[in-house]
Amino acid sequence: MCENRKSALFACALLLVAGSLCPVVRGDEFEEVFRWKLLDFNNTDTSDEDGSDGVFFPDVPDDAAPGMESLNESFVPYHNLPMGVTHHKGRVFVTVPRRRTGILSTLNVIVLDQVPEGDKSPKLIAYPNALTNELKTPYQPDPKKLISVYRTRVDRCDRMWFVDTGFLEYPGHRRQVQRPSLWIIDLLQDRKVRQFEIPESIVPEGHGMASVTVDSSSDDCDGAYAYIPDLAYYRLYVYSFRDNRMWTFNHLYLSFDPRMTGFNVAGVRFRWNDGIFSLALGPQRSREEGRTVYFHAMASTSEYRTSSRVLQNETLANVGGYDHLFTYVGERGIKTQCTIHQYDPQTGVMFYAEVNRNAIGCWNSAQHFEPENHGIVQLDNQNFIYPSDMTLDSDGDLWVMTNGLPRWLYASLDTDDYNFRIWRQKPARAIAGTICAPGA
Repeated sequence: MCENRKSALFACALLLVAGSLCPVVRGDEFEEVFRWKLLDFNNTDTSDEDGSDGVFFPDVPDDAAPGMESLNESFVPYHNLPMGVTHHKGRVFVTVPRRRTGILSTLNVIVLDQVPEGDKSPKLIAYPNALTNELKTPYQPDPKKLISVYRTRVDRCDRMWFVDTGFLEYPGHRRQVQRPSLWIIDLLQDRKVRQFEIPESIVPEGHGMASVTVDSSSDDCDGAYAYIPDLAYYRLYVYSFRDNRMWTFNHLYLSFDPRMTGFNVAGVRFRWNDGIFSLALGPQRSREEGRTVYFHAMASTSEYRTSSRVLQNETLANVGGYDHLFTYVGERGIKTQCTIHQYDPQTGVMFYAEVNRNAIGCWNSAQHFEPENHGIVQLDNQNFIYPSDMTLDSDGDLWVMTNGLPRWLYASLDTDDYNFRIWRQKPARAIAGTICAPGA
């Protein structure tokens, strides 16, 4: 038995001694694809693109917050913390939101067949290029540039969707540089298809839009919708590609559970009140009813659902009266606060990135939604600390980013150890032998 499996079983044994339920991990472990102690980059020199030297010491803008004149955007490796991971046809996209100074590129790519054999810590390449990712001095808006991206998603039409929050989250110097915007890029041509600037009438600041879920079909690319949760303002935004419009839903279920704001990750205790964080597309119920859309707040162990037909109704969003169309599904169980969840249509299983347990949880949607029907397919308190993102690619593989975020925020990372990892696994192999397997 490998060491990771031993640590998972030992953790379960401790929870059982403490009187808590802990599903035994029996599925195949996730494969570690890449790992880094600190990130490094390849193509961050923009001198060939705009004649500058690629590093700037900004002048003071007229409306700058006090102290911004002392900020320096020279590269600081420790400040670069990867948050999101998406794989598409041989390329892995990695995001680094600007939560500190010294971040060279917020959207990056790794081309798998260009990584030397045996290299587990490849340098990131700015995507689509370094110039798009470079901050415009002195912190001035530029719609052609990316400020801060948290997570990306790829639809069935080979397009990558993400929100540029337009927001710098520098401690003591938080700043909305430009309006948040939804970007859509054709990955087959590496060409921007559309950029939708999110108006102030929708949201004043963009820092709460940390993920996006795309509802699309390959036979109607123009009919796609984006569901964008706002963890800070406790709202849900819906964007129609065909209509190029966005509208808002408000509901009590989009907020956090005050009983579940306590977290303990890798010995770091903290409190977060993050609201709606992730949406997952379930099965198609009928043409009239649409797809089941599951959602949850991060500071919560409850799951909720609605219908895609509800979310895609702009008139309903504007008129109101939809409270009863957002329904409670159930509880996942103790310590199951979760960032991202993904539904796998091949197995009918929902996977949860559970940050409080350094684990990937699972639920077979053919079973009742209750704690005893939830399992664990991956648990590792040493190398799987804080799963920040999880995506399902067109090959049916799950990809996961773990990054130790609470240590980086509230304690410190050990730069002599590996802090950031990318993992993958096939859902059917992950659930084999667990309570989430068919017929279990």
